[in-house]
Amino acid sequence: MKGIIDLLIFLAFLAIVLVGSLGGDVFKELIKTLGGVSMGFLFVIVLVIAAVIFLASSIKVIPEFQRAVVFRLGRVIGSKGPGIFILIPIIDQMVKVDLRTVTLDVPTQDIITKDNVSVSVDAVVYFRVVDPVKSVVDVENYLFATSQIAQTTLRSVCGAAELDELLSEREKLNIQLQEIIDKQTDPWGVKVVAVELKKIDLPEELRKAMARQAEAERERRAKIIAAEAEYQAAQKLAEAAQILATQPMALQLRYLETIQTVSSKQGNTIILPIPTEMFKLFYNGKVQS
Repeated sequence: MKGIIDLLIFLAFLAIVLVGSLGGDVFKELIKTLGGVSMGFLFVIVLVIAAVIFLASSIKVIPEFQRAVVFRLGRVIGSKGPGIFILIPIIDQMVKVDLRTVTLDVPTQDIITKDNVSVSVDAVVYFRVVDPVKSVVDVENYLFATSQIAQTTLRSVCGAAELDELLSEREKLNIQLQEIIDKQTDPWGVKVVAVELKKIDLPEELRKAMARQAEAERERRAKIIAAEAEYQAAQKLAEAAQILATQPMALQLRYLETIQTVSSKQGNTIILPIPTEMFKLFYNGKVQS
């Protein structure tokens, strides 16, 4: 449809040029020959229709989130929009460019890390066009080009990192990926807003090994905590023994408290009180004679 409209406009321009070149006398003779006033009226109608078609094809409207890169006879003259503007049919051509942020899903990449571990990594890249002219003139397809650069950069950056760094320092890798990709796409008028690592798939054998390592680490911590508890308990017992050794009445009170605690419990418990003076026979693990 657009080609037919352009052809009609071209024919209308051609008719106007021919009439102008032939001159007014020839035009009048042509009108008299073809039917006088009726033919002239028909020609005026044709001119009006051609003018309407010309305006309809010349007036363009671009929304706020787009820009139109205009080429005049093959040479770029800049970008236009948003809003309404006029293009010269046949002579001017335009290419629309979307300025909204594009969410690019980077396909899963098989990567060997620095410590020779095979992983599968995928990411997402957020970018937008900041210079419509460069995005059309300097690169054939900025979407495809940005996707390819994102894939190669993802492989190179993740391949230079170790597995532990890849798992624990994602924010650092995201910033590094964003800076590298943005530097390469800047000549195309494309600004990379952010890069995020979405998922890191590990081999099943490596997952099991990491699970065993984590379990062993938890057991090691549990044993250390239990040993520290025994050490602290031994310290407190030693301090209590020193106090009881220096204060005989404290031992007597403790002895009576123990008897009271045992006797308060229900059950067939037989208590044989022993005088605390008999404990004086035992010191340093030996019986004194």
